[in-house]
Order: sequence, then structure tokens, then C-alpha cells
Amino acid sequence: MRWITGTLLALLVLVHVDLWFSRNGVFHVRGLHSQLDEVRQQIDTAKVRNDQVQAEVRDLREGLEMVEEKARAELGMVKRDEIYIQVAPRR
Repeated sequence: MRWITGTLLALLVLVHVDLWFSRNGVFHVRGLHSQLDEVRQQIDTAKVRNDQVQAEVRDLREGLEMVEEKARAELGMVKRDEIYIQVAPRR
């Protein structure tokens, strides 16, 4: 009867060692969950950026107002009969 108890106890220890420390054990799965959370955050950030770019592309395709705004802001372009005045800050 003692050897049965000892054998069952040894098997229980082996099962727990496998459960906690194997490749599919609890610690490994926890690490994978944290990696999954990080990747999901990166995906969410990329989705937001993609939505912004898609909105900008849609604006550029549909309306000239966005093109005019970008040309004025980034290239310093002016319309006909306009005078461009740039004020420099004091030093």
C-alpha cells in the first residue's frame, strides 16, 4: 500500500513539473500572453495611423481645399493677386 501511495505521489509531482515548467507550461503561456498584448497595442496604433492616412488620401482625392492648404503651409504658395508677408520673431 505504501508503494502505491509513493508511486501516485511521484506521478503527481511529475505532472505538476510538466504543468509549470514545460514548453506549454504556465510560465511560458504567461509570457506569450504579454507578447500578444504588446502586439495588439502595436496593431491598434498602426490602425489609427492607417485611418488618418486614408482620411488624408480621401480628402486629397475629393477636394481641392486640402491641396491648397498643403501647398500654402508646406510650399509657401500664394494665389494670384496675393502678397505673402513673413514676420520674423525678434531676437
